[in-house]
Formats: sequence, C-alpha cells, structure tokens
Amino acid sequence: METNHVEVGSRNGEGSGEHMGLSCANLCLPKVAAWFRIEMDRFQQEKLQRYEEFVDKRLKPDLVHAIAERDKVFEQQKTFSDLRKNIENLEKNSVTSLRTLVNLGSEVHMQADVPDTQHIFVDIGLGFHVEFTWSEALNFISQREERLARQIEEYTRLIASIKAQIKLVYEGIRELLQLPAERSVQGPVF
Repeated sequence: METNHVEVGSRNGEGSGEHMGLSCANLCLPKVAAWFRIEMDRFQQEKLQRYEEFVDKRLKPDLVHAIAERDKVFEQQKTFSDLRKNIENLEKNSVTSLRTLVNLGSEVHMQADVPDTQHIFVDIGLGFHVEFTWSEALNFISQREERLARQIEEYTRLIASIKAQIKLVYEGIRELLQLPAERSVQGPVF
C-alpha cells in the first residue's frame, strides 16, 4: 500500500532554510486574527460599558428629574385650578364672610373667621403674597395657568426627548451585540 506524505524540506533539497510554502505570514495569521478578535471584543466591551454608564448615570437621572419637575408643575396647576374654582364659587354664591380651617403647619389646623372675602391674598411665588380682588385674582390665575401649561408641555417634550435618547443608545448597544432588531416596542422605554 502506498502512502502519500509531504516532506517539509527545502525547495531545492539543499536545506536552505526556506520551508515549502510555509512562511511567517501563514504561521502568524491565525494568531493575529485571534489577537484581533480579542482586542475587538475588549473594545466592544468598553464601548458597551460607556453606553450603559451614559444611560444609567446621565440619561435615567435626567429623566427622573424631568418627571419630578413636571409633577411639581402639575401640583401647582392643580392648586391654582382649585383656587380659581373656590373664587368662582364665592362669586356665584355672593359670600361676604367665611369660616374656614387654616393649616398652621405640621398638619395643625385652627378655625378662622374671614369677615370680608372681597379681597384675598394669593401666593405669587418666592414667599410673596399679593392682595387681590376676586376679578384681579382670576386674571392672575388665568395667566399663571397658561404659563404652567406651557411649562408642562416643555417638560413633556424634554421627557420624550430623553426617552428617545435612551432608546437610541439601547439600539446602539443592540447593534454592537449584533442582536436582531425588534419589530416595535410596546410600552415605556424606561
């Protein structure tokens, strides 16, 4: 039985040191490719880590802050809406005097008599209160409600923008990991 084998030797048979078809490039290429894959994996991991840190340390706190600020504006809007309704009820019922409970702080209340309800004090911000007639107060409240509505719209746009940025970063992470694209995401991003 005849066996085929290849001898590694010189081309001209003289032992010149040049091996048959084996060069450093052929021997080192797999090592270089493996090293390259390791370096690419390390680069990818560092990039993924930076993306995740950006989302966790910057975008999510910004989102939480924007939502909290918008909630504060919603509370202010509700307060002014309630005040407007109370003034309208006072006008409609022609109330000239009033007995009410006043919060002294720490949820301690006491009764108070208001002999003249034609003038009210409205908190205009920064700890300042202004005395208004009912019509002046309603005009002020109307202007404040418009401003608060604009602020709510601005915060809502900011929140949507931050959520879009988070989604964009997650899409970048998905591409780095070479995961298949999701058809459509239903529900909140955060």
